[in-house]
Amino acid sequence: MTSGAARVLRRLQERGETLAVAESLTGGLVAAELTDVPGASQSFRGSVTAYATSLKRDVLGVDGALLDERGAVDPAVAEAMASGVRRVLDADWGVSTTGVAGPEPQDGKAVGTVFIAVSGPHEVRKCVELRLNGGRADIRKESVRSLLALLSGELGENARAQDTEQNGGN
Repeated sequence: MTSGAARVLRRLQERGETLAVAESLTGGLVAAELTDVPGASQSFRGSVTAYATSLKRDVLGVDGALLDERGAVDPAVAEAMASGVRRVLDADWGVSTTGVAGPEPQDGKAVGTVFIAVSGPHEVRKCVELRLNGGRADIRKESVRSLLALLSGELGENARAQDTEQNGGN
């Protein structure tokens, strides 16, 4: 999985931008993948492992009413976590994971239901729902891989958009 992390960090370093991570079901695995890459400190600011719902609210600034109404496994919660960690850790980009790794359903959501989100400069916001199979370790591992792929894609798309703007169109 490190190749996805290395690709993300390389793109961030090329752009002179930083990243912060908010994790729930992945419990620090995204941060571990990123920090396995030599030189990660040039772009990786840090992470918040907000496993408890109260930390999502109190540390990351996720709206308490949203959490009460929808639970922690929700696309709006994932987006708020990504935006919140970006703000709290003063980073250009924030990403998040929230979901159900199992073995039991949570908040009415089936095992394997995961939301990953990206928040970035220029109003970039994206959230993807994953429906993953396998055991707890498989779900967590695939969540990390999917999040890094999503961010890599956003960094690539965002870079192309900036190039187009700077070069006056096509």
